[in-house]
Amino acid sequence: MFALRFCCVEWMKEENYMFRLSEFRPALLQWLRENPRAVRPTKFYNIALQWLQEDLPDLSVSRQRDRLQWGIPVPGDPGQTIYVWPDALVNYLTVAGYPEGHSQWWPAARHVVGKDIVKFHAIYWPAFLMAAGVPLPQAIYVHSHWTVSGQKMSKSLGNVVDPLERSQQYTADGLRYFLLRQGVLDTDCDYYDDKVIKLLNSELADTLGGLLNRCTTPSINPKQVYPSFCGLCFPTEYVRGSPERRAVPEDYRLVESVSRLSAEVEHHFENLQIYKALETVSHCVRQTNVFFQRHAPWKLDRNNPQDRRWLDTVLHVALECLRVYGTLLQPVVPMTADMLLSRLSVEPSRRGWEDLNFLTRYQGENCPFKGRTLGPDTGILFSRLDRTEKAECKPKKSKKVK
Repeated sequence: MFALRFCCVEWMKEENYMFRLSEFRPALLQWLRENPRAVRPTKFYNIALQWLQEDLPDLSVSRQRDRLQWGIPVPGDPGQTIYVWPDALVNYLTVAGYPEGHSQWWPAARHVVGKDIVKFHAIYWPAFLMAAGVPLPQAIYVHSHWTVSGQKMSKSLGNVVDPLERSQQYTADGLRYFLLRQGVLDTDCDYYDDKVIKLLNSELADTLGGLLNRCTTPSINPKQVYPSFCGLCFPTEYVRGSPERRAVPEDYRLVESVSRLSAEVEHHFENLQIYKALETVSHCVRQTNVFFQRHAPWKLDRNNPQDRRWLDTVLHVALECLRVYGTLLQPVVPMTADMLLSRLSVEPSRRGWEDLNFLTRYQGENCPFKGRTLGPDTGILFSRLDRTEKAECKPKKSKKVK
């Protein structure tokens, strides 16, 4: 048997201050149409435009003080409290020094917001700024949400992921890499620990870390140097049938991929598609591992001059690839990238975007790293992770109170 409980609706009326949001609808439409990248990704830009196709009601911006004790009193009217969103949004200005010192920062303002508060940032906030005569933000970046095993995070389900706990378990670099590698801005993404472990073991520990280890192991690189590149072994064009010229067509495809990598990563970063940037880097890392495996430098005879030149060339190409990967990965895994670049003896002053000239010896130019002694071996680049039951995210049954 089920007992039904009926509730009566009590209508209430109160006086509040209103913001004439409806008057700003034409200006908001013009702003968005003239700035198609003002709200990104495009999915949320179109949602904001759709809201403006309909009537835009005026917005209540205060509540009666007798039923809302906390909050900021309306200036000149202590009986009213400012509604939370005008209060919250204005903090963007005040933290930048408004009204005296904000102009140094404010024209370059860029907001990063969740998809559930798009209307407040893409409609209400620009209208407030227009009314105050303050320049609008340069861009509003919108992101979707993380779910856990297909479900929304909830305290009652017990499936909330503690980022501090996970960063200790997977390292800050590891957790950041996973979130940026798997996160898609315009779609909710699913989190579970097995996925984190498999991804980090595959891409950071095995593929990237394994490549660095193979290139710097004393059995392959006994002098622990950044070896020289031989143009006869790896000419700028593929030549078949010469014993000295050992590069094969797949090697040239690797050089092409890594040569355009920085431009591709920059493009994806600018479009907030960091997962695509990391996917592109990961693809090149795999290509480099295949290159290294294909030519098997451990089988070459260092006492044979031709073998020695080719072995050094293979190492030079692989180390150049690693230098590029380490430089590009700095925003995502700064500690890991620093360890990689330090192992290659790349000083901090040569870790910028402008230093990404790849394989300059192949182009007939000088390589500033040739012959340089490698940095000290400080251990494993990224340690493999083991699955632990403690960290596994599983929905828990909520307790029922009888």
